[in-house]
Amino acid sequence: MLETLPCLPLFQDLNPEQVALLKPLFEQFSCPPGAMILEQGKPATHLYLLIRGEVAILYKPYDGPVITLTRLRDGDVFGWSAVVGSSCYTSSIVSETEVEAIRVQGVNLLRLLDEAPETGRIVMDRLARVVSSRWENAHAQVQALLNASQRQT
Repeated sequence: MLETLPCLPLFQDLNPEQVALLKPLFEQFSCPPGAMILEQGKPATHLYLLIRGEVAILYKPYDGPVITLTRLRDGDVFGWSAVVGSSCYTSSIVSETEVEAIRVQGVNLLRLLDEAPETGRIVMDRLARVVSSRWENAHAQVQALLNASQRQT
């Protein structure tokens, strides 16, 4: 699966030397349908790149039921709390199909910023763009769902 790294949107257009720096940082990950991959509130350790499959992002407000925020598919990224300074995952991820992914420990990706600043900045900048757009969408979804549930009570 690691040979797919240059094809993933996060790493497209990197030169072979940059890809060679990234490959050793990643490991393969797979799980069956229905597996809890990440759990909200647990330590944020890994960033995942979904190669094949579908996962659901679930959020549990402290005073309400679990909300499905969105579903992710091939090429999507999740677990970004591990690289954006959060000590714990802010949502849960559950596999809806068989999942094949690659993952990297957040600390290793952050170390890349020190060891190969140009490559690290490119990857982190692309990751920030993915994360910021998803957070805006997730925040709006959570607010809409919470507002709707308050109107019903």
